[in-house]
Amino acid sequence: MINTHFPHLPEPVLAATNTLGRWLANNAFEGKPQPVNADCVILAGNAVIPTIDAACKIAAGGTMPLLISGGVGHSTTFLYAAIARHPRYNALRTTGRSEAAILADIARQFWNIPADRILIEDKSTNCGENAHFSCELLRARGMTLNTALVIQDPTMQRRTMATFARAAEISGLDTRWLSYPGVTPVLANDARGLRFATPSAGLWPVERYLSLLMGEVPRLRDDEQGYGPRGRNFIVHVDFPAEIEAAWCTMLADPTLTATLKERALL
Repeated sequence: MINTHFPHLPEPVLAATNTLGRWLANNAFEGKPQPVNADCVILAGNAVIPTIDAACKIAAGGTMPLLISGGVGHSTTFLYAAIARHPRYNALRTTGRSEAAILADIARQFWNIPADRILIEDKSTNCGENAHFSCELLRARGMTLNTALVIQDPTMQRRTMATFARAAEISGLDTRWLSYPGVTPVLANDARGLRFATPSAGLWPVERYLSLLMGEVPRLRDDEQGYGPRGRNFIVHVDFPAEIEAAWCTMLADPTLTATLKERALL
């Protein structure tokens, strides 16, 4: 039987994990973006409820449009599950629907954002298409954005920003993209194992969060296997600070982290 609690991590490995998590979350603000100086809020489809709520709260508090991007992809079932567990959102119909349609329902019904301020892009099936199809929608609508606030799952936020930068290059958009993940998770050891030190409602299970962190680094690389210009060319070049390289090496060298993730078919 697999233990439902993730084992403790040594303190240096735990510190390295939180360092990588903060870097991937890529929060461009000191805490929350208040006030929000942006022409549009873009919410990329994901299953992290605090991130979804953060985007809706910002849009509800202003007059800017909310562009929601997300069709049906390999991770859409995680959103279905997150909605089913939510004490209020669980009344929404999910199965077979696009991520954007579900998130638009949340924005309208629970955050009272007028339908005429919500733009829906429901064809994208991955992070790259979120960016490219969103840029195409903005161009088709004739919308000129000086600044847009982009919100995504914290583990994918840095890659999403690099993807929007690449999509803007292709589309010829001269937009300043501001990065805000809505939440930056922090892990801690407790008596039973590894847990989120911050409130965990609406977040991933710890093991899924760890697997997402581990999977992001190879994607962000600018090499033959990565998504950078020298690889698959999905994103602009991303610089890896020395502390992030060191954190990554520390995580890879920890047998508990790598063995437990492999045991659960997550690495």
